[in-house]
Amino acid sequence: MEDEDAQKHLKNSIMLSEIDFSDVDAIYLAGGHGTCTDFVADLNLKKAVEKLYASGKIVAADCHGPIGLAQCLKPDKTPLVAGKKVTGFTDSEEEAVGLTDKVPFLIEAKFKELGGNFSAGADWTSHVCVDENLFTGQNPQSSAELAEAVAKALA
Repeated sequence: MEDEDAQKHLKNSIMLSEIDFSDVDAIYLAGGHGTCTDFVADLNLKKAVEKLYASGKIVAADCHGPIGLAQCLKPDKTPLVAGKKVTGFTDSEEEAVGLTDKVPFLIEAKFKELGGNFSAGADWTSHVCVDENLFTGQNPQSSAELAEAVAKALA
């Protein structure tokens, strides 16, 4: 809160549709239940993820952030998660917080339906999957490990 430069950027953020993704090395979809509204069916997010993925750049998402990947396709028009080792907020974690009927779909079930090789660690423990340039984390406990994996890949 005391970093004036950071506050300036936060107060003057630009729209996703205004970003030139040819100059971007990675995208990170942070989690939280708000993404279940904000990311689902967001065509600008879909376009950004698909462009970066097709360019071999890093696409990363943790907790509920992976919900934004469900709409995305690989260049061959198959689901982005198909055949990929992925994770995200698990069905059992969603049940534990009592919100299974509040989200548009359960990430684990949807990724399996789309052909993803869903991998889960124990509930509420850090679990990260990296499959080529697709990086996913299971839950809030995974965010630091996922961010470290992305930073290492970018170094």
